[in-house]
Amino acid sequence: MNTVQPIRDREKLEEMKEELKKRGTRDYLMFLTGINSGMRVSDIVKLNYDNVRNQDGTMKQYITIIETKTKKLKKFPLCNDLLVEMEKYTRSMTQGEYLFKSRKGENKPITTTQAYRIIKECGEKVGLTEIGTHTMRKTFGYFHYQQFHDEALLQTIFNHSSSSITLRYIGINQENIDDSYRNFSL
Repeated sequence: MNTVQPIRDREKLEEMKEELKKRGTRDYLMFLTGINSGMRVSDIVKLNYDNVRNQDGTMKQYITIIETKTKKLKKFPLCNDLLVEMEKYTRSMTQGEYLFKSRKGENKPITTTQAYRIIKECGEKVGLTEIGTHTMRKTFGYFHYQQFHDEALLQTIFNHSSSSITLRYIGINQENIDDSYRNFSL
């Protein structure tokens, strides 16, 4: 099994967004959701209209789900940029409609395998090799850590059992080791 990495370079991150926009709003918004929420792809593909809009059609301020992997409740606010994009994207949708629909069948979500293909293909087009669906979650974690330097908070967000697992997961430990080698000389 190949290990995927977070996208650490903001310029590459923007290139990835642009490449996904070329494919369409669905794929772009799926990626945007992943990098701004830290959700696993198995939970992202299951999101539907009811997760982001109230019965009266107004936008919800929080997404609340039961995580597929952990069976734990996860509740988090949508950041402003994601809220704006999600509001535009879901305007013409109806209750129960999946956000990231497959082109096969009626109101079926894309599969995690298809999500992988989308991310992998676009990543390779912008020169990213160690990329997959977990890249979205890891990218969220990497930039969250860079901004807040709070490994305990990130550990809680990811439901990891220790902060060392969280740092290894987002590639901080390896990055620190690499930097120490580059800056060490006898």
